[in-house]
Order: sequence, then C-alpha cells, then structure tokens
Amino acid sequence: MTKQILLNAFAMNCMAHQSAGLWRHPRDRSREYYRLDYWLDLARTLERGLFDGLFLADVTGVYDVYKGSPAAALRSGMQVPTNDPFSIVPAMATVTEHLSFGITGSIPYEPPYAFARRMSTLDHLTQGRVAWNVVTGYLDSAAKGLGQTQQTAHDTRYDIADEYMQVMYKLWEGSWQDDAVVYDKDQGVFADPDKVHEVTHDGDYFQLQALHLCEPSPQRSPVIFQAGSSVKGQAFAARHAECVFIASNQVSGAAGMVQSLRQQAKAAGRQPEDLKIFALLGVVLDDTDALAAAKFADYQQYGLVDGALALMSGWSGIDLGQFGLQDKAEDLSSQALQSALKGLGRRSVGEWAEFLMVGGGATVLTGAPATVADEMQRWITEADVDGFNVAYTVMPECFEDFVRLLVPELQNRGLYKSSYSAGSMRQKLFGRGDRLGPTHPAASFRRL
Repeated sequence: MTKQILLNAFAMNCMAHQSAGLWRHPRDRSREYYRLDYWLDLARTLERGLFDGLFLADVTGVYDVYKGSPAAALRSGMQVPTNDPFSIVPAMATVTEHLSFGITGSIPYEPPYAFARRMSTLDHLTQGRVAWNVVTGYLDSAAKGLGQTQQTAHDTRYDIADEYMQVMYKLWEGSWQDDAVVYDKDQGVFADPDKVHEVTHDGDYFQLQALHLCEPSPQRSPVIFQAGSSVKGQAFAARHAECVFIASNQVSGAAGMVQSLRQQAKAAGRQPEDLKIFALLGVVLDDTDALAAAKFADYQQYGLVDGALALMSGWSGIDLGQFGLQDKAEDLSSQALQSALKGLGRRSVGEWAEFLMVGGGATVLTGAPATVADEMQRWITEADVDGFNVAYTVMPECFEDFVRLLVPELQNRGLYKSSYSAGSMRQKLFGRGDRLGPTHPAASFRRL
C-alpha cells in the first residue's frame, strides 16, 4: 500500500521567518502578520488543501550574534518583531474543522504548571487539534531576557527537558481521572473530589504540589513534536516525540536520520511506527518547469544577505560577520563553524547566505507539479519520511500555488488524501484513539 504524504505548513507569527527579505516581494503579504484576517485566510487555504497542520515556529530572544548586534536582524525583520504563536490559534480554529496546529513552546521560559493549563485550554478550544513542539532554547539573548547571563549548557537543557516532561505528564494524565467530571445538576456536583488528585513532584529542577487546573481535554497530552538533531536531542525525541521534524538537504542524509530515530525509539520500548517524521521542504511551483525556474529567480532578487547571515549566526552561535563572503566553509579557522556549515562543501559563506534566502535552508523543489511530485515521492520512498513541513517563500502565494497545482497531482498518484478523516489530531495522524499510546512514557502516569 502506498504511503500517503502528511503535510504541515511551516510558518511563524513574525515579519520574516526563514526566507530572508522575501517580504519585499510585491505579492507578499507578510507585513500583515499582526492581523487576524491574514491568519484566517491562511488557515482556510490550508484546510482547502487538506493540510494536516500549521506548524508555528517561535523563538524567544533576538538574533544578535552576527557582528555582535541585533541590527541586521532588525533591519531585515529576521524573526523580529515576533508575536505570540498561541494567541492566533483559537481564531484559526473557528474557521476550520480539521486543520491542526503545532505550536512551539520553549521549556526554559514558562513554569510547567502554567504551561500545562495553556495547552489544555487550546486542546479544549480546538477539540483536540493541537500539538506542542518541544524546544529547549538556543539564544543567549533569550536567557538574558529572563534574567540569566547565558543559556544553560546544551546537554543540561535536555536533562531539564526530561524532567519538565515528567511534570507535564503528571498534570495532563494523572491529576483528573477520566470519570472525575460528574456534572450532576440535581445533586449539585460538578466533579468528584476523590477522582481529582494532587500532583507532587520534587526533582532536581522542578518542585510542584498542585491539582491540574483543567478538566480532561480531548487528547489530554497534546501531540508531541520535537526537532532535536544532536545526539542528546535525538535520544529525547525517541523517548517523548510522536512527530519529529528533521532538516537535511540530501535524501541519503535524511534516510540516515530516520533510521537512527526509529531504532532509538525501539530501544526506548516504543515501536518504530510510533514516530511520524517530517522533513523540511520548500516548494516553488508553476505550470511548467521553465515558469517555476523564472519564479524562483524572481524571488531570489528580493533576498537580503545580512538577514540570512544573522539567522545562520544565531543558529550556529558563531558570528559570520567576522568572515568574508568569499571564504569557503572548509577554509575557515573555526572548527565549530566548519561543523555548523558542513553541508556547504566548496561553497562560500556568501553562497550559503544565498541558499538561505529562499526557503531558509530547506530543500527547495522547483518545477511543474509533476516534477515536484516526483521528487517528493522519492523522499517518501528512499528516506522513509512520513511527510513534510513546507517552509514558505512568498506569502500566501506559495501555499495557494501548492493547493491549486500540487495537491491534485499528489492525489492523482494516490500519494495524498482526498478528504479528512474525523477525530483529533492524534487520531488523524496515527489512526488510533485520542490518547498517547501505551508504550509512551506518559502512559505510566495515568490513574486507572
């Protein structure tokens, strides 16, 4: 049986997410990011195209590594200003019935007790159509905004994240029993106090003694996304994630990541199919290959080099402003920089910036629908990914083109659904119940 492709649109509640400078294109509407109608229109388009979800990235802090200043990020609008991603979800849920919403929430920046309520509220309001993309943070500017001097060490952040997840599972899965809500008007009883339990946690990083504030939501725990690529990050994903977001510009590299993740999931006592793996993808479409190539070239001329390098400097933690645009990655003295840019080969820092400007480092497929569908099918077959997070270029044109041109081609090949199935996000993705499965660590915190 042919595997059907899963699709998320990849966006952020900001001026420029990853394609540096494309907000300057005359057909781009990104300047309207702070208006509800911008997001409602996008949600309607994605639901018309049967997208599984809208994956909302987020970052706390600004990109100030490049040339030691946030100036380049501010000039180019590179992920600053950025608004809260959670606030726009309920509005989009009102104009859709099936589209799900994956929202990035950074563990260091909100206490688990408050965050558990926030996610349960969204799960209620969307009728079970939410996911949480778990991130541990990476910008020192974010840590400084919270009164710290710098980010906690990388591996320690994942130790903190492991404990944070335990607290979340206790609140979501172990505080309210399934039948705790009685709603007996005659007896005047809303909830049975004997079936609502205080959660206690006394760990290395978190202490808690409280009831979860929300009654059980459709999914209890939201669908868990994770995008860690380090050894520690992959191990965390294998234990906790249901959906994993990977970035690789080569099918062979993606295949290696997928195989490693599925093997680690199995070693953690889960099944390889418990993970749905999404690769980062950009798409530039038109009726013919030639027209699509011309559209891509048109997009390129609006890119901003400094914005792209500000983004890459923030990702890598290394100031690319200290190098010339002609310097080759393997010739640079910084070993850390060589690691961060190892995919460059013989290309220069300037060429890397150009690569980031359209698609933000995603694999960008350019062509007619048949051409793009061929390559997507190859990724599904050879890399064993389950689907794609589709990065935007010019908004909302790129998603409108995708729905108008590519969706019918994928459907004709039997690679994409022709209608939505009923149920929560978890039911749609995995074809099972609303709750996390019995092999997931959250299951151990449930009260029978």
